[in-house]
Amino acid sequence: MFHTNEVFKAARSRALPALVFAFAALAGTASETAFATESPGLEAIDQFRDTKKARKAVENRFFLKQERFEIAPSVGYVPNNPFAIRYVGGVILNYHFNEVISAEAQITYSPDLGENDLKGLTSVLLDRAYNATSGNTFQQPLDKVALSAAFGVGWSPFYGKINLVGETVLNFDLYGFVGVGMLAKNNYVAKYDEAGADLPEPDIVNLEPAAAANEVLVAPVIGLGQNYFLTQMIAFKIDARASFYVDNKPQYDPDVPVTEKRLYNNFIASAGLGFFFPRMKPRLYNF
Repeated sequence: MFHTNEVFKAARSRALPALVFAFAALAGTASETAFATESPGLEAIDQFRDTKKARKAVENRFFLKQERFEIAPSVGYVPNNPFAIRYVGGVILNYHFNEVISAEAQITYSPDLGENDLKGLTSVLLDRAYNATSGNTFQQPLDKVALSAAFGVGWSPFYGKINLVGETVLNFDLYGFVGVGMLAKNNYVAKYDEAGADLPEPDIVNLEPAAAANEVLVAPVIGLGQNYFLTQMIAFKIDARASFYVDNKPQYDPDVPVTEKRLYNNFIASAGLGFFFPRMKPRLYNF
């Protein structure tokens, strides 16, 4: 027969381990919850498992542009001028509000070398027109855009990565540009030079300023380009932009004025380096 105090002692000895186990379990759950809230890795797993959230195609950007300035010197070429060789030097200035939107300005300059930068098509057309009929008054109009400036908005909706060799990954983005600009151009007429044709080294092109020798025109601009991020401060940039302007149709006969208008396009393809400052802010784990 057991005494009452002995029964109480036996019950207490059995309950004590159960209480210790329950307390340890609660403590473990609390610490796991605290660890989950403080651990970026577990938070990333939870975000990945949440199928309701829209996921970005590319995560962990190597390069951040937000609240940074960019200055990008470049060299380019105008491929759609059939009469003159036009090399272009310029600079693009950017302020990136975030990774997608930026305010942008561009200035370009192309030297005018007179007859020295004319293409062979000019002399071919003059020679054929001169030999077609005697006393031909044919003139070939041409222009050279010397200076341009554009201001507008840049939009970078696409960001990607390229795996080149092994573990080497090249980060890039694709951007567009829309803006308005002004361009200054020099207008010429090329005429057949009979005296030059009789020289030992014939030069049949006589380049003269047109009636309106210099013009400044408003030109809407659209562009497309890519940045390839080499470091966190430098990017290799390829860029293509078209400036549209309205001007008179070509006047091939100096005695027959032309008043009709047509749309022209000055297209520049360029490449350069973009320098970003200040330094990139430290990357966070969840962007």
